[in-house]
Amino acid sequence: MLVPQTLQWLEQCKSGRAWLAELPRLVSELTCAWNLEIGPPFDGSNVSFVAPVVQNGSELVLKVQWPHDECLHEADALQVWNGSGAIKLIAHDSRRHALLLERCRPGDTLAASRNADPIEVLTALLPKLWKPASKPFKHLANEARGWSDELSASWDTAKVRCDRRLIDTASDFIDMLADTQGEQVLVHQDLHGDNILSAQREPWLVIDPKPLLAEREFSLAPIIRSFEFGHSRAAVIERLDRLSERLNIDRERARRWAIAQTVAWSFDSSLAVHHYETVDWLMDAA
Repeated sequence: MLVPQTLQWLEQCKSGRAWLAELPRLVSELTCAWNLEIGPPFDGSNVSFVAPVVQNGSELVLKVQWPHDECLHEADALQVWNGSGAIKLIAHDSRRHALLLERCRPGDTLAASRNADPIEVLTALLPKLWKPASKPFKHLANEARGWSDELSASWDTAKVRCDRRLIDTASDFIDMLADTQGEQVLVHQDLHGDNILSAQREPWLVIDPKPLLAEREFSLAPIIRSFEFGHSRAAVIERLDRLSERLNIDRERARRWAIAQTVAWSFDSSLAVHHYETVDWLMDAA
């Protein structure tokens, strides 16, 4: 079985090497257990083996996850959404960390679309995802405190550093926001333009959830920093302003959450400089 090039980086860590060694066996077992005909894997995933499959004539997608914190509860989130605004979960094998998923056709990303207005698409999608939920999902308050605890150490070891004031501001905003949130709903904390695909059942469907329980304002953070929707001061502020207004969201809380999460998620990113620029623009947008 050919392992996609995008997964080769996992050879750098012990758990990654162990999982890659087991991957051919896992895929073979799942193919038999779910009666699948499997095609060549997609090459866009960095932490999962994802491939088109056919089951009894139906086109689906097989996803085998490298076990790590961010992949936890993806299946649970898809079950809560139950196909409303998101792809359907067809089957789940928790022991093998595998999901059998609805396939989107034509499956183009919102990031690559030349005709769709991302703000219009997201204005329609986000309320569908804001479902009440409880266990087993993590709470944003705890997640954000974890970011805050690691900000200084991450900044010290970052290959590309931002101005220290961004670290201090992110920490201050987390302290302000974490315990003063509104109603807690299920949100996708990594909802960028490549995680929204064109489909037939609904015009657009969300994939690859990274679920959290959080206030609605937080769910704008990954969209506001999505450089694929335009990377300029005007584009970033337009996303903040239009989404806040259209969704009746507290703009200032959304702005502060976007700053906090973007700083916390930037240090290991190859696009760190872009994210630091986004934060600088948001700092001046109060």
